[in-house]
Amino acid sequence: MDHPTGDRTGSRASDRADNRSEIRDFLASRRAKITPEQVGLPTSGRRRVPGLRREEVAVLAGVSTEWYTRLEKGHISGVSEDVLNAVAQALRLDEDERTYLFDLARAARPARRTPSRRKDVEVPGPVQWLLDSVALSAAFVRNGRMDVVATNPLARALHAPMFDSETTDRRGRANIARFHFLDPGAHHFFVDWDAAARTTVALLRAEAGREPHDRALRDLIGELSTLSPDFRTMWAAHDVRIRHDGIKPLQHPDVGRLELTYRSLDLPTSHRSVHELTFYTAEPGSASEDRLKLLASLAAEPAQRQTRRV
Repeated sequence: MDHPTGDRTGSRASDRADNRSEIRDFLASRRAKITPEQVGLPTSGRRRVPGLRREEVAVLAGVSTEWYTRLEKGHISGVSEDVLNAVAQALRLDEDERTYLFDLARAARPARRTPSRRKDVEVPGPVQWLLDSVALSAAFVRNGRMDVVATNPLARALHAPMFDSETTDRRGRANIARFHFLDPGAHHFFVDWDAAARTTVALLRAEAGREPHDRALRDLIGELSTLSPDFRTMWAAHDVRIRHDGIKPLQHPDVGRLELTYRSLDLPTSHRSVHELTFYTAEPGSASEDRLKLLASLAAEPAQRQTRRV
């Protein structure tokens, strides 16, 4: 017979162990990236570890070596914001990394009750109307697990290799991370596959910090870790991204090479969900703009044929 109370207790203990491991590996990975010269510390003798030693981080943060060692072992519950800020400054964390550290600290605090399971929230109808009204940019909405939950016709046409991939689920919902790491065609579609893949992993890492109890997210990370050596390597780097934008080169099967500018914006829908609205567009007057317009016209043809039949 099952014992639900015991299961919850065991789950919470496992979560705490996972949290300590994440804190340890994250802080150690950031420490390894900084050289003594970068922070103005003297260097002498042979160093057994890359980057800074724990005692050097402790000096920079203004805490004892014993205290910082305990923190890096994952004992972060109850640590004040001032101390976390000092550690973040000592390790030269950027804004996204600092947010991630604070998310890990929040998850480590004892919970008064079992965390509620996060529910998937449907994209409101007006948001879909907004997407459909965008004609010359590919626009889509994704959740924190990298599921694409809404698109306009151009975004679906632009990402046709992903939507046509066997990595889509039974509902036809595409997942950006699964496509990146489990479909060999992604290496052709993403011209700079490595950069795009690292960004995808870093976004998942940030989401794991925000939602440590999301079982679907943990299942996704476990699946990718099992099936993709590239994902395992990138996940172990503990890189974090929350905000992202830039230029992405794509090799589209119908219109060829595209150099597109993209930007992602937070889309408020629910306090328990994370949705991002992403736009891909081309520089005015460029060859990529001409090809994107061609793709938009190709995407519009099926809808026009459907309208004529009606």
